[in-house]
Amino acid sequence: MSAPLDIDQLHTFIAIIDTGSFTKAADRVFKTQSAVSMQMRRLEERIGKQLFAKDGRGNRLTTEGEKLMNYARRIIRLNNEAIAAFDDNRLEGTLRIGTPDDYADRYMPEIIGRFAKTHPNVELYIVCEPSVSLAEKMARGELDIALVTHNPRQRISDVVRTEPLCWVGSANHPLKDDAPVPLAVGRRDCLWRQLACSALDADGREYQVLFTSWSSTVIAAAILAGMAVSVLPESALRPGMKVLTAADGFPPLPPVQIGLMKRPGLSPSLMNAITDHITACLDNISPAAAPGDLDGEVKTFRQSRGRSGQLMTTGW
Repeated sequence: MSAPLDIDQLHTFIAIIDTGSFTKAADRVFKTQSAVSMQMRRLEERIGKQLFAKDGRGNRLTTEGEKLMNYARRIIRLNNEAIAAFDDNRLEGTLRIGTPDDYADRYMPEIIGRFAKTHPNVELYIVCEPSVSLAEKMARGELDIALVTHNPRQRISDVVRTEPLCWVGSANHPLKDDAPVPLAVGRRDCLWRQLACSALDADGREYQVLFTSWSSTVIAAAILAGMAVSVLPESALRPGMKVLTAADGFPPLPPVQIGLMKRPGLSPSLMNAITDHITACLDNISPAAAPGDLDGEVKTFRQSRGRSGQLMTTGW
């Protein structure tokens, strides 16, 4: 029978990934750098694969290392849940969490479900508002944790997930090629809206903002009804939507990053518990459907410029 994986080695392995270096990981796991290196050598011997490769002065994960990362996070999470289930000194209190409603719809069910099982005595108070509003609440001390769109020009957050940002339209309602692109986006301070408009402007394609909203539900309804095009992260794609690519005339977009804001002074035990759950759950989230596989179709657009607005809508 094969020897089981060492939990302590997996903890160190994940610490290296999260901090970006062996040196910083050593501080996090309270070990010397040589001890960390020794643990990784033993883990590689146990796996029988090389987990890290030299990249200049640093190290990068190999393909085998990336494969182990997903298993390691799941093993550690299950280990923590098992220990917590028999812990008579469970965490208690209230944890105030903020998230835009589009993130709440996609990410929060698993985060809340797992956290509630592990820490049943912690009350979760959840606020759904745009990232801009959540950052303001964090500054006033009204929230403990906020899951926001990472935007270093406006707020400081730790990146916990990166994924493609896609042009999205209806799979059942073709758009007119000769008309300005009808957009359904967030308000003017929405980063995704700014990226979409900048990309269309740079490409010289005309567009018209028809729907503006904080609500991801409203945005999705406009897309599915064939009334507008929007930009969504890959994991937010739904059946009935189609990804619009360069083949359809739409310019590429930069990836979207999801950040985590934390209130200084929050109980370290509560902080570590919720951030571990959020990180692990986001790592396990897979795209709702791969680009191009939604209803078996992939479409894209051309660009032009133009502006206007009618309505209002999204928590970006």
